[in-house]
Amino acid sequence: MVAKQDGPTGPSAGVVEELLNRTARIATDWLASLDRRPVGESASVDELRARLGGPLPTGPVDPLVVVEELARAAEPGLVAIPSGRYFGFVIGGGLPAAVAADWLTSVWDQCPGFYACGPAASVAEEVAGGWVRELLGLPRTASFAFVTGCQMAHLTCLAAARHQVLRGLGWDVEQRGLAGAPPVRVLLGARRHVSVDRALRFLGIGRDSVRVVPADTDGRIEVPALRRELAVEDVPAIVCAQAGEVNTGAVDDLAGVADAAREAGAWLHVDGAFGLWAAASPAFRHLVAGAERADSWAFDAHKWLNVPYDSGLAFCAHPDAHRAAMTATAGYLVQGGPGHPRDAMDWTPAFSRRARGFAVYAALRSLGRQGVAELVERTCGHARTFAAGLAAVPGCQVLNEVVLNQVLFRFGDDRTTDQVLRRVVDSGEAWMSGTTVGAGRAIRMSVSNWQTSDRDIARALAAVQAAAVGVGRG
Repeated sequence: MVAKQDGPTGPSAGVVEELLNRTARIATDWLASLDRRPVGESASVDELRARLGGPLPTGPVDPLVVVEELARAAEPGLVAIPSGRYFGFVIGGGLPAAVAADWLTSVWDQCPGFYACGPAASVAEEVAGGWVRELLGLPRTASFAFVTGCQMAHLTCLAAARHQVLRGLGWDVEQRGLAGAPPVRVLLGARRHVSVDRALRFLGIGRDSVRVVPADTDGRIEVPALRRELAVEDVPAIVCAQAGEVNTGAVDDLAGVADAAREAGAWLHVDGAFGLWAAASPAFRHLVAGAERADSWAFDAHKWLNVPYDSGLAFCAHPDAHRAAMTATAGYLVQGGPGHPRDAMDWTPAFSRRARGFAVYAALRSLGRQGVAELVERTCGHARTFAAGLAAVPGCQVLNEVVLNQVLFRFGDDRTTDQVLRRVVDSGEAWMSGTTVGAGRAIRMSVSNWQTSDRDIARALAAVQAAAVGVGRG
């Protein structure tokens, strides 16, 4: 007979309370330091390995000690991404309500795959998904999925597209796979985001099936060229358009693309990673006119909506195709039933995942329709102010028409451009990223953070001015 074993002895309720209170203090101290701290990290990767590394402990370590030492060791390697002076890539900060809801998400530890694992998490997703659909003017019947980010949103949407296109040819890809399947063409703009290509690769659609359509200097797909390409072969097609080119912010002529796709009987997918949020603003909605006519949309919440990483959204105008591409079932699962209109695992590539709906719900409720519009308009205004200010910086050339929140600029040659960028980042006053556009190096500046102020823009401009002068003297 095996003796009964007691369970592990965990920390008492009082210890847990002390740990979480201390963690909250560390977090609030970090946020309070953002305005005065350098935006970039202050420790090298090797230094961080030394601080965080070492042998795995033989026995347990007090959780309070673990958190204190983790925070102390990691702090020099943290980039102040939540700061209003962080302009790298297209990364937002965290709205206070969204951050707080994300903390609760960790504490509640719900799995929103289906209602039985936490109906509150499932219902929060239902409500938040409906709010987003309404806010962005997407079809009321569109299905949706909460995913990690735009990469998985592309995979979700393009899986639905693959299902629908092949089904039209009498091929059940979920049953028969791709071996021997009819050919499918995918038409992409020359300046699309690489995550679209990657999603296609995951879905078994290789480069030989992809046709690249020319784009203009700001990255917009050329609609006449798209029409010509669609007419080349009588083969079912998937067209991928873009709302917000990653360097310039340029938006494809979505109405023109939608017309071309509709006439050819093609599925239209929109990569709206950040730019689709322009639909929430009366001032910028015209830029994405026609987006509502697409068949699927992929975009992020951790960019312009400013919820904590990670948070992406996939919407599909054809729920049957969406569900068919994603659904799974097993005898042990508790799915469906009265009051359960959508088990979330039927719409996402994941079984187990974080309950991202809570943070999105909190962000939308805290901002409201007007607040989201104001966030989009204010950050776009900051981008225009920054671009205008660059005119006073010697040797600086703005490379794009600033239509949204992206500014692209360079200095003379590649070496000078990279030197200016390095000096700006090293100054700690702002953080921007470099890129290669065409044949030359450039600096990308993205204004995506709810905290960015006029003062932050002024500090960033001063940092660029000082860097340019310093490189000129050097």
